[in-house]
Amino acid sequence: LVHGTSHGGWCWVRVAERLRTLGHRVFTPTLTGLGERLHLMSVDINLDTHISDVVNVIKWEGLHDVVLCGHSYGGWVISGAAEQIGDRIGSIVYLDAFLPIDGQRGIDTQSPDSREDVLAASRAGAASRPAGSASRYGLNGADLAWVDSLLTPQPIGVSLQPIRLTGVRDRIPKKAYILATGYSNPPFVAAHAALKNDPSWHLFDLPCHHDVMVEMPDELTNILLEVA
Repeated sequence: LVHGTSHGGWCWVRVAERLRTLGHRVFTPTLTGLGERLHLMSVDINLDTHISDVVNVIKWEGLHDVVLCGHSYGGWVISGAAEQIGDRIGSIVYLDAFLPIDGQRGIDTQSPDSREDVLAASRAGAASRPAGSASRYGLNGADLAWVDSLLTPQPIGVSLQPIRLTGVRDRIPKKAYILATGYSNPPFVAAHAALKNDPSWHLFDLPCHHDVMVEMPDELTNILLEVA
């Protein structure tokens, strides 16, 4: 389970606990420079760094027939990981996530506010951009307080490096896209819509905001089991 911008492996705790209770092995790696690995923040972090974070867990843990799920920015990471270990992936799942094409950069698909944050950080020679608040993801109350307390700055280098894709992702036997209908981020809505005519993809939607693993862990767990 691969997290998105400014999050960490911690965000999956509710889903991971449910899957482990059912007897599954679950890995929730935190990408370099984020979460409990924030002390590793560096201007040298790029998309390849985060792809390697995921690929190396799969290799060193000896995993095969993996269900690889990426949330939001994590869609970039799992797409790149598939290029290297596609033969170990049984199912790939995009959870309200970017579905990049070859040669794209993260900054090409970000919202105007996020794009400006990246450009401003780049002009200043900074390694990261601020996390902001998870209120923009529709969270409130105790969930908002919990998530906001753990968000960390996002490295900007991951948004500036073009991704290289050769079609490995599309050859994975089981593919799924889960759309959070309460968030309606244009790139995610467009990706979900574009896949409707592709019979090799299984499409789902959930009536929640962006942090699906926080708001609807039971429903998300059930979908992950189904696509496996």
